[in-house]
Amino acid sequence: MLTRLSIRNIVLIEALDLDFVRGLGVLTGETGAGKSILLDALGLILGDRAETSLVRAGEDKASVTASFEFAALPAGIATALDDAEIAIEPGEPLMIRRQVKADGRSKALINDQPASVALLRELAPALVELHGQHDDRGLVNPRGHRVLLDRYASTDAAGLERAYAEWARAEAQLSEARAAVEQARADQDLLIAYLAELAALEPVAGEEARLALTRADMQKGEKLAGELEALRHLWDGSDSPLASLRVAARKLDRIADQHPLLTEALAALDRAVIEASEAEDKLRLAAEALVHDPHELDRAETRLFELRAAARKHRCEVDDLPELARTMRARLDAIEGGEAQLDALEAAAKETRSAYVAAAEKAHAARVAGAGKLDKAVAAELAPLKLDAARFLTQVSTLPEDRWNASGMDAVEFLVSTNPGADFAPLGKIASGGELSRFILALKVALAEKGGAATIIFDEIDRGVGGAVASAIGERLARLAAQEGQLLAVTHSPQVAARGGQHYLIAKASSGIVTKTSVVLLDSAGRQEEIARMLSGAEVTPEARAQADRLLEGV
Repeated sequence: MLTRLSIRNIVLIEALDLDFVRGLGVLTGETGAGKSILLDALGLILGDRAETSLVRAGEDKASVTASFEFAALPAGIATALDDAEIAIEPGEPLMIRRQVKADGRSKALINDQPASVALLRELAPALVELHGQHDDRGLVNPRGHRVLLDRYASTDAAGLERAYAEWARAEAQLSEARAAVEQARADQDLLIAYLAELAALEPVAGEEARLALTRADMQKGEKLAGELEALRHLWDGSDSPLASLRVAARKLDRIADQHPLLTEALAALDRAVIEASEAEDKLRLAAEALVHDPHELDRAETRLFELRAAARKHRCEVDDLPELARTMRARLDAIEGGEAQLDALEAAAKETRSAYVAAAEKAHAARVAGAGKLDKAVAAELAPLKLDAARFLTQVSTLPEDRWNASGMDAVEFLVSTNPGADFAPLGKIASGGELSRFILALKVALAEKGGAATIIFDEIDRGVGGAVASAIGERLARLAAQEGQLLAVTHSPQVAARGGQHYLIAKASSGIVTKTSVVLLDSAGRQEEIARMLSGAEVTPEARAQADRLLEGV
């Protein structure tokens, strides 16, 4: 429930801190005192658009902070916060802060962690349910009527959603398989031709790299072979360097013993002969190693060209050709074995559809039965609210199959007829402002035992009524607050105000330069005086005070 609301620099409110408790709280005050400002401020917490007009004149920013406390965080709120990666410790209050700057910028925080306005809107239905003279959400919105009826009728909505998800998954698999088989059939001749080409080519993963390396080696060998051929002419023949060294060594050998230096020269020349011989051997071995078959180079280049041409044709890498061939084979196999697979998938789709239809029909029966009970419960509340000529109808209509969804095969809408003999029409279109609020109150009382938002707010639900009707409204608001936990009512009716467990007075004061709105929690004496004012008008009389006492004592 809402436990605290703090407002800073919102329109006429400079600074305001309000504490709330369980039960019925009423807010009263003269027309124009600023009750709408409180609701606008709370609207920011619920994700309403941040208008710069809300910022108090002369201030650069405004803010609203609301605290909510729960015995256990509702599952929907917990899930939304988890999805947004916002952590809240067990037992910790949920604190939402919204700041609006005069330049139009705004930001939102949940327990001091940045949050989006979309998240605030997602949380809003579980936090506060607001009904007023121009209510365009909540019970007036037909999109929520099915959810309310399902809750009232205890429909197995979760089981229905699972059945629909399984059916949708089976249909998707069947559709995908059909499309694959149909595409394969359309491409069958082309697939056969492509597969024959790849089968003849027999591509192997990694083959391109090996062929490219082999070709590079052979091309390098061709170039080196020419250089070695030129060297071979230098080393061959009687005038080659090695032959000349050997002739010189033989001649030197004959005279080497004539002088020590000649001996050393012969030794050096012998070493040169040995080194030259080794070089000759290395050149011979290199020439033998670089010898290759020119046809082998042609074959490697041809193979590389064929592989790359095939890859370009199929717009893939050369190494992907083997996998492409397997994929083509699988597609052809799918044509042959597709019928059996389709039969199995069609059977699964039929089975899951039957399960969904059974669940939807069960939900339909529960909704129809629940609708009848709800209509009677609402009808019992209408006469005391001076709507005795009105009728309420929960319409459950069956949708065509192309509109079936996770919620079943039904459309649900609350309809009303305000005059005898008049046709039923949507709740939000046929009822006037005052009638609409009373219809909503009757509906909320009927739905109360099934729960709803943490806090319910009625804005001037008693407009245009008085006496016994206002008393009936006050009694039902108090009963609804006892069931729901917390209800706030902005009211002009002393009969309603007397029912409040907490009574807040909203007042506007002007110093001639600055106008401010304030809110005060009234004590017993203050409540008597305010209710007396509501009864008598501008001048509070002793009779009005006595009547106020009687209203307060009669609660």
